[in-house]
This record gives sequence, structure tokens and C-alpha cells, in this order.
Amino acid sequence: MMRKISNSCATTVAVCLVACSALTALVSLLPKAHAADGTLVEKGRYIATAADCLACHTAPGGKPFAGGYPIITPVGTIYSTNITPAPKTGIGDYTKAEFFNAVRLGIGHNGKRLYPAMPYTSYAAVTDDDMEALYAFFRSGVAPVEQENRSGNVRFPFSIRSGMMLWNWLYLDTRTFQPRPGETPQIARGRYLVDHLEHCGTCHTPRTLFMGPASGRSLSGSVVGAWYAPNITTDKIAGIAEWTDSDLRNYLKSGHALNKGQAAGPMAEVVTNSTQLLTSDDIDAIIAYLRDVPAIASSEKRSRTSYEGAGRPEEVARGQINPEDRGWKIFSGSCASCHQAQGQGVNAYPSLTHNSATGSSNARNLVATILTGVERQTGETAVFMPAFGSGALWVNRLSDQDIADVSNFILKTFGNPSVQIDARYVAKRRTELTP
Repeated sequence: MMRKISNSCATTVAVCLVACSALTALVSLLPKAHAADGTLVEKGRYIATAADCLACHTAPGGKPFAGGYPIITPVGTIYSTNITPAPKTGIGDYTKAEFFNAVRLGIGHNGKRLYPAMPYTSYAAVTDDDMEALYAFFRSGVAPVEQENRSGNVRFPFSIRSGMMLWNWLYLDTRTFQPRPGETPQIARGRYLVDHLEHCGTCHTPRTLFMGPASGRSLSGSVVGAWYAPNITTDKIAGIAEWTDSDLRNYLKSGHALNKGQAAGPMAEVVTNSTQLLTSDDIDAIIAYLRDVPAIASSEKRSRTSYEGAGRPEEVARGQINPEDRGWKIFSGSCASCHQAQGQGVNAYPSLTHNSATGSSNARNLVATILTGVERQTGETAVFMPAFGSGALWVNRLSDQDIADVSNFILKTFGNPSVQIDARYVAKRRTELTP
């Protein structure tokens, strides 16, 4: 027999049914909320990739984003900081405002001033939406690592961090990115990537006495420790005017452009950790913007990729007048097996003619590459050249004189013969590679 439910019970049941219905509706929304959060994190991951955060904030062999990477500057060595969400040694207790201030204004936790080795002068223009995504990624998409931060050895007066207030007054533009009048969406996107997220000017723009970017010289080439970041403006001789779109695309995606150049050192890290992972649209935007950058000339009289070599294959070198040429002997024993006897290269090993490293007006990149080797990973392809400097493991270490001799042979045989160096030049480059 069915019992009659009282009015109060009926009311209670009705309330419960309404509450359950509301809860069910709320639960149905949760997957969408999680998906939205996940989408934001993934957007932040892409922004972090475009900003190349991994390269500088990960020490060789270290945990991702845990810091400790040595950044060698003219004023001393600075070690990158831990930017994992670890609460004690990382940025786990950073508020959103503190995170924004660190990335865009160079002001860390408790008001500590950051050095512009962290390129906040470029990141200052990053949009609010991208900063929100970046914050979500570093809070939720990165594994926390409790690793202590290392102190640098920056020289006086640059060691006085409060002095960064004056430096920022001189060089920091805090305006958020906005397209310029008449600028196409593609070029605007390329400018946002090149000038801000990828912060190309940090290396490719020369510096003043106070280490600020030289006015009117944007992307015209600069010394970066032992390396030289070349001119990437549209100048026909010093810049990249002769590089085709395909050349630039191949270089950014693989680190190699046939008969133009290959990425080594810091640029190899950029390709490995950043540019190869960009979308095709973003790569095309970068190229479109670089084509729009005003040409800035230099003292160079000939394009660095135009040198065809002196035509001295090994069989000719064996009968040369001076059989005691140490440079040829070192090249034959240590280089020819990969780059071939006539320097023509094979497979992943580039030709030494029509090469921006051997045809440059300085020998920095050639010497630094011999000292440190090359290690670059793009997709399933790994490119490797052993180091012949102090870090040599699988080959004989070369002395400063050895490297000077083989560099001079390579330059006069395959590249720019007007550039010749001595052992002191190599020794200087070696110290610039040592933290």
C-alpha cells in the first residue's frame, strides 16, 4: 500500500531534486572548464617555446627550467634562475602580478632587480593574453624542481643591482605590442616574434658601452661572447638579402641552409628549443618581417657566403711547395673525414665554401665551433660535430696554435683569405667560453 507523503516531505524531496539537477548541470560543465584551462596551458607552452625560455633556464644535463645555465657577458657570468613552480627555489610563490613584473619589467621577488641577460626589455611588449597563458603554463605545465640558484660574478659597478633602475630608464620601453599603421597582419606577427618573443635583437643588435642596444643598429650584427651573431637586416652584402625564403625557412626549421650557413652555439639552441617548433605561419611571418627590416650596411665588401674556395683539393695539397703546412695536416687528420678533402661536405656535414662561418670578416664562429663542436636536434635528425677544445671527448684536443693553424688553412683555402688569426686570438675565444 502506497503511503501518502506529507507536504513538508514533498517540499524536501523537490528541493533535493532541484539541488541534484543543479549539481548535475555543474558537473557537466567541469570537463569544459578543465579543457579551457588545458588550452590556456598549451597556449602558454607555445609562448614559452617562442620565447625560448628552455634554452637559457636549463643547465647542460639539468632539469627543464631549473636554472643554472651560465650566460657569459662582457661584465661577468650570470647564471639563469630556477623558474619551475618550486615554492622555495623557483617561482611557486609568485603571484600573477609578480610574474608579470619579472617577465616584463625585470623586477623579481621582493623587488629584486634582474639583469637584462633575462631579455625583459624584449618581453616588455608581450600582450596581456600571452602573459596570462605563460603564467598558466609555468604554474601548471612545468614540473617543480627544488634546485638552488647560483650566484654570478658580475663586476662592479654592474654588480649593484639598484643601478638597473637607471639602466631601465635609458633602455626599457614598457609599451605593450600594438600593430603599426599600415602594417600587414603577417608582418605585425613577425615583428612581435622577432623583436619580442624570440628577442632576436638581444644577440643580433650591437651594444653600447653601458650594454644597452645601439640606437639605429637593430639586427645589424653583434659580438656575443666568443660568437658573432651576424647582420640579419636586408643589406645586400652584410645582411640576408641574398638568402631566399626557402633558405631562411630551412635555417629556422633545421638549422641548415645549403650554401649559406648552419646553426651552432647559441643559435643551435634556438633552433633546437624554439624555432623548429613554431608553426609554418609563424615561420612565414618571421621571414616576411625580416624582409621588411631596413638594410644596415657594415664595413664588409663582399658577402660572407660568396667565397668559392681556392681550389686546393687534398691531392694538390700533398704536392704543395711547403709540405710542412701544419694547418693542412690538422685539416687532413681531423676535418677532412667529415667535411671531405675538398671541403665540399657530405650529408649533414656542411660545405666549407659558400659558408657564413668561413666567409665572415671575422673568425669568431669558425674558432668557437672548432672549440665547442656542434650539437643540434631537429625532429628525428641529430647533427653532431665533436669539440676539439678542452671539452673534447672522442677526438684529440687541439691547442690554441693548432686551432689557429687549421683555421688559417680553412680560411685561405675555402673561405675569406683576408682573415688570418694567431694563437692569442684562439686563447681569447677559449676564455670567453669559460664561465
